[in-house]
Amino acid sequence: MENNDLSHYRKSYEKHELLLQETPNNPLELFQKWFHEVDEFFPEDETNAMTISTMGLDGYPKNRVVLLKRFNYEGFIFFTNYLSEKGRAIAKNPNVCLSFFWAGAERQIIIKGKAEKIAENLSDGYFESRPRGSQLGAIVSQQSEVLESREELENRLTELEALYEGKEIERPSYWGGFLVRPVEIEFWQGRPNRLHDRIRYQLDSEYNWVKKRLSP
Repeated sequence: MENNDLSHYRKSYEKHELLLQETPNNPLELFQKWFHEVDEFFPEDETNAMTISTMGLDGYPKNRVVLLKRFNYEGFIFFTNYLSEKGRAIAKNPNVCLSFFWAGAERQIIIKGKAEKIAENLSDGYFESRPRGSQLGAIVSQQSEVLESREELENRLTELEALYEGKEIERPSYWGGFLVRPVEIEFWQGRPNRLHDRIRYQLDSEYNWVKKRLSP
């Protein structure tokens, strides 16, 4: 492979600014504001796509992109197979990191928190709202397990479609939601000359949010 030198890649970030005195006391309010702004003005970005980082069972950290499905003052909810690599990693070590990068708005958000399973009835409700194909997909996929071929996966789906024809599909017990309760949230706004704006919120011992500006 040839040496691919990328040192000439350059982009100047000039769209917005983030001033400490203009930020709310609760970071979830700023998250909501940014999320809705990106969703409205930068439709080319998949706004709810986020990277989740876990500490793997093999001792290595691992990142992957998942979809945020709900957020509120408690935290951030996504859904997955609890027996998947990420599900088993969270069961062993619930400390995770979420990150959003919205290129159009020149913004990113980094969230440290602890993940916990949500109530089963909440997972049931979301599963029932999914398209039928996605419901079957959650059952078909033995997530993270080795597959001999693509045909093996498609054959399983065909068998399940026949099995559940005309029947309601119940959520499998191994599939559901995680809530990530944040302990630290950092907001990053791109600025010219790499002098980016960074505001970090951290929970103190009394569960109050403390915010500070960080050097870029």
